[in-house]
Amino acid sequence: MTEHVELQHLVDLSTGSGDETLPNLLENKRPLIKRCPYLGLLLATLSSLFFSLCSVIVKSLVNIDPMQLAMFRFIGVLLPTIPIVIYTEQPIFPQGKRILLILRSVVGTVGLMLSFYAFRNMPLADASVIVFSVPVFVALFARVFLKEPCGIWNTISIILTLLGVILITHPPFLFGSEQVEINQNYNSLRGAVAAFVSTIFGANAYVLLRVLKGLHFSVIMTNFGAIAILQTLFYSFIFGILCMPNCGTERFLVVCLALFSYLGQILLTMSLQMEQAGPVAIARSADIVFAFLWQVMFFDEIPSKYSVCGAVLVLSSVLLVGIRKWALALPAESHLRKMLGVFAQ
Repeated sequence: MTEHVELQHLVDLSTGSGDETLPNLLENKRPLIKRCPYLGLLLATLSSLFFSLCSVIVKSLVNIDPMQLAMFRFIGVLLPTIPIVIYTEQPIFPQGKRILLILRSVVGTVGLMLSFYAFRNMPLADASVIVFSVPVFVALFARVFLKEPCGIWNTISIILTLLGVILITHPPFLFGSEQVEINQNYNSLRGAVAAFVSTIFGANAYVLLRVLKGLHFSVIMTNFGAIAILQTLFYSFIFGILCMPNCGTERFLVVCLALFSYLGQILLTMSLQMEQAGPVAIARSADIVFAFLWQVMFFDEIPSKYSVCGAVLVLSSVLLVGIRKWALALPAESHLRKMLGVFAQ
């Protein structure tokens, strides 16, 4: 989902915001990290597990509109960050950044709602693969809005992703009128459009986070959660879809949705404090593997050959972005950087 990949930037931003609470806490636990050098990657993989389970819950709760599920999801974003922003004594709505904070929150909210609609209207794995391609498009919008360079590797990643999305969505005007059997129970066109537009909003949320890099991550997440709850509540009221989940299983799953979202965020944040963004991005690709696994286990849907091929292309592009980030972050004299030299160009 959109907001969990944004945390990679939020963690980097927090280190320059005047509060070093989490870094100091992790510094005190260096012996543990030394005993388990891959702990950061393990935590990133666990965060993928929780985020993928959130997708399963969204797809399972067919009696609750995805827009309202997004509201419950944002409650899981807001509540844990309130104590942090109070403890660190950060200004909750700082002057000079208010318009950007609102814009970032609105863009992020729309992106997440669209991803939820994609999960509902497409096979779980197909929607997850498209939504997971958000980081690939960041370079494109960073080039447009921030004038950041967009090199050959970014271009290759974007092309691979677009080809993968085409294979996954299987548009009739390219593949004819033949429909994959698994998609007969879905509004594939609506789901594909929602998933792709979700990646566009998610990528722009990344760009806005870079502009807001002087703010503490708790300030950004608090504004995001609060504005998103109001936004989804307003939409739910306007469209007449506001309702309370039924007692029993539905309410239990709604609580799990908020809880898993919180756990996924915390684990991803910790992993990014222990490990570089590149390797974490590679470990996070487990999200796609989990999505295919849950699709077969919980929904008894076998992915088509087009979905598998598309997923391989998208996964390759995401791994390419992660490896390049990793190579660029290594010291110039590093032996590993020399081995990855072609990606550091």
